[in-house]
Amino acid sequence: MGIRGLDHLAITVADIERTLTFYKRVLGAETHFEELWREGKIPVVLLQVGESRLSVHEAASPAKPHAAAPTPGSGDFCFRWDGSIESASAHLSARDIEVIEGPVPRPAADGALGQSVYFRDPDGNLLEFLTTD
Repeated sequence: MGIRGLDHLAITVADIERTLTFYKRVLGAETHFEELWREGKIPVVLLQVGESRLSVHEAASPAKPHAAAPTPGSGDFCFRWDGSIESASAHLSARDIEVIEGPVPRPAADGALGQSVYFRDPDGNLLEFLTTD
């Protein structure tokens, strides 16, 4: 018995609506419990991005307990991309998202060597698409 892996990561944002729009449009995210959040019944919205889940907290009223200093733009998230690095770059370009670095070689969590492209979300969080194809 022990740690199996991460269940979710929490992301602090300035504007949940803007974040939902971006993550849906650029990362194909789906929301969970959005209606409950809109009704004020829960303080967060969950974003499902592939096999990963982000819990979106608004900086003005972060869910408790929370990080010691919840700050928009302080995150750095890497998402595995199924496909070539060229297709990841084309995906971002088609959505008018600026690649700030890459493609560059990077190691993946499973030890495979891959390539990454980096970009930012509306709060300035660093996002990465990593492919090992």
